[in-house]
Amino acid sequence: MNKSGLLSILLFVVSVIFFFMFRGPNANMELGITVFGVLSILGIIFAFLSKKLMYLLTGIILNGAVLAFAALLLLAWGIGES
Repeated sequence: MNKSGLLSILLFVVSVIFFFMFRGPNANMELGITVFGVLSILGIIFAFLSKKLMYLLTGIILNGAVLAFAALLLLAWGIGES
């Protein structure tokens, strides 16, 4: 049992749960971008610490997708404010 690998996948699950709680017309974009960014960076770090190929690939792919989503949110937030 690899705790770092499981924690990496758990951080992805927490990001998905936060997304469903966060959505809506009155959502705070700055809070969402910050939470998604921090959780995905921590998930990628824990994936590297796991040192097992399955957890490494799964953690990087899942948390990388969350990080890309946070980057797109940041882009949309910047376009929306101009």
